Amino acid sequence: MTGFGEKSFNSKTLSVKIRIKSLNHRFFDWNYKGPQIGEVENKIRTICQQKVHRGKIEVNLELNFLNQSSWDIRLNEGLLEKIFLSLEKASSRMGKTLNFSVENLFKFPQVVEIKRKDFDEKEVAFLERSFKRTVDEVIKQRKREGVEMGKVIREYVQNIRQAVKKIEKLAKKQPLLVRDKLRQRLKELTEDGPLLEERLIEAAAYYAQKYDLAEEITRLKSHLNYVQELFLFQKQEPVGRKLDFIVQELYRETNAISSKSQDIEIIEESLKIKGEVESIRQQAQNIE
Repeated sequence: MTGFGEKSFNSKTLSVKIRIKSLNHRFFDWNYKGPQIGEVENKIRTICQQKVHRGKIEVNLELNFLNQSSWDIRLNEGLLEKIFLSLEKASSRMGKTLNFSVENLFKFPQVVEIKRKDFDEKEVAFLERSFKRTVDEVIKQRKREGVEMGKVIREYVQNIRQAVKKIEKLAKKQPLLVRDKLRQRLKELTEDGPLLEERLIEAAAYYAQKYDLAEEITRLKSHLNYVQELFLFQKQEPVGRKLDFIVQELYRETNAISSKSQDIEIIEESLKIKGEVESIRQQAQNIE
């Protein structure tokens, strides 16, 4: 599911701009871009994962430090002294004075080290609150999209229900097919001599079970009811992975109906169901 949020926040010591983009993905995929914030990144990642269970999450953070005491500056005086001594010797040999500006200090590796102090508790709490508010904006958009996706999936479910009704009606002709198959089998069996009662019972049971679609139709209806329950708006829980599972079950029952039936019309309706189930599957891969 997709969503976007961008917000700016200020505290006494920090100014932060947070952009979060959510893209379709079957799993939770975290991608952070911004300054090194150490353990704080793990904290905001956890916050995001508690609210977003599926999706490619791209986080961009721009951070400004408003308090000069937030920085540590370390000057390697020993190294700097050696550099000056070397410059003096070079100046003496060349007979000319070599100028050295403060700006050049930063061009020498390991002479000056500028380091941001660790975030204090208040700053960490500020960043967490800011991130939560930005994530909530993304969640709102994802929920709106989820509502629309739910409407589309319910249309697919309704189409499947219509196909199942047709299959139920057509399945009533199955006993006639069983009778014809049984007659043919009995004819084959009696060609070798008198027919034993056990063989008659065995043949009747085999064909009755082979072409009976009642169980598959019942399970198919049950799965469709479950899909519909998943999209009740009062439920505030992820449904994507549950939908992934139930789609597999819909495929399984539809394949069973198609393979057991010898009626071309039932097979055609089964193919329609598979098409609608595939549409649901594509949506399920992205839905939260």
